[in-house]
Amino acid sequence: MSKLLMDFAPRRRAGTVLGITSVCSAHPVVIGAALALGHQQGKPVLIEATCNQVNQDGGYTSMTPAEFRRFVERIAADEGFDPARLILGGDHLGPNPWKDQPAAVAMQQACVMIADYAAAGFGKLHLDCSMPCADDPIVLPDAEIAARAACLAAVAEMHAIDPPVYVIGTEVPIPGGAMEQVEHLAVTSPAAARSTVELHRQAFRTAGVPDAFDRVVGLVVQPGVEFGNENVMPYAPAAARDLSAALPDLPLIFEAHSTDYQTEDALKAMVCDGFAILKVGPGLTFALREALYGLDHIAAVLFPGHTPLHDVMEQVMRAKPLHWAKYYAGSAEHQHLQRHFSYSDRIRYYWTDPAAKAAVADLMTRLDDRDIPEPLISQYLAGSYADVMAKRIAPRATALIRAAVTRVLASYSRAAGPAS
Repeated sequence: MSKLLMDFAPRRRAGTVLGITSVCSAHPVVIGAALALGHQQGKPVLIEATCNQVNQDGGYTSMTPAEFRRFVERIAADEGFDPARLILGGDHLGPNPWKDQPAAVAMQQACVMIADYAAAGFGKLHLDCSMPCADDPIVLPDAEIAARAACLAAVAEMHAIDPPVYVIGTEVPIPGGAMEQVEHLAVTSPAAARSTVELHRQAFRTAGVPDAFDRVVGLVVQPGVEFGNENVMPYAPAAARDLSAALPDLPLIFEAHSTDYQTEDALKAMVCDGFAILKVGPGLTFALREALYGLDHIAAVLFPGHTPLHDVMEQVMRAKPLHWAKYYAGSAEHQHLQRHFSYSDRIRYYWTDPAAKAAVADLMTRLDDRDIPEPLISQYLAGSYADVMAKRIAPRATALIRAAVTRVLASYSRAAGPAS
């Protein structure tokens, strides 16, 4: 199914503009919503795992690539989604999880990881060797980045069930969004895009896998979009005009990272301008958290004495600060705000904590066996109110959570265009 991504560039040159959403999440509610929407619309679904989420050591999900595949396929079966229309991708595959070690050691680990992804049938592999390792210079030369990426491609070629497609690119945003206020972004220059493609072409040839380069379908570039903890840089088509105009010279399309929180009009403009792969992750779990916190407020109204989910999550995050402490600066009050409401949504790392899971289960037990009063939906889950009143969404907790995530996914789906 990943082969359909190879059609995007030639179809664009023929006048057909297509896009696809890349769902970068390991949360079962998000994955379920994506697959349900794909089933409803008859569209393929692209789901990607990052090198930190899923790797040979389990990552922060405790899943290997093969286990992640089985995890997604179980959800697909529950949703009635045809697995033949599922595309699994690996994002930022490279030495990043081991970058504190010497480059030789980190790259050896990266080779094991990409072999596991390829052997598990992941059809879209993003090669990202842009980060320096312990014994590297602060800024890696582009030629070295390309050489390391080509080495990983050679490993993937040896282990893949079917020939995968690849995404390359040296101007790679920080996974999960910026760590602070974003005020200015430099759009990738056409010269830099052309140079990156040519360096990788040469590196694939040197690595002995020139045919694999024919399956490079995308180039990660910076189109001028990003989000920080508290602000979003919106897409400005004029700023990306020169980059977009360079596409006819390239045998691929652009992949845009960190498109979370862009408006639907901005997403449509990005697809029109050649940024055909729209990656979204924190924006989906942000919507999930909004719905859970809305339900938490409703439970506090309906059940005096209810222990707020917010309070449980605060205790969990303060007890285990690994995933937020170095990302959220400022006063104690400001850090509290960011822990719960930041666009970077680092609270997403904590939903699998046993205390968090128990608190969510308690909330759902309280609410999901009853219709939630419409005035409370209007007050705390206003985004779903019109659909509840029109009987398109049941006034139940589970339905309201899925609806919140689906609204985000649906905006991406509309921006991407018809089924490819």
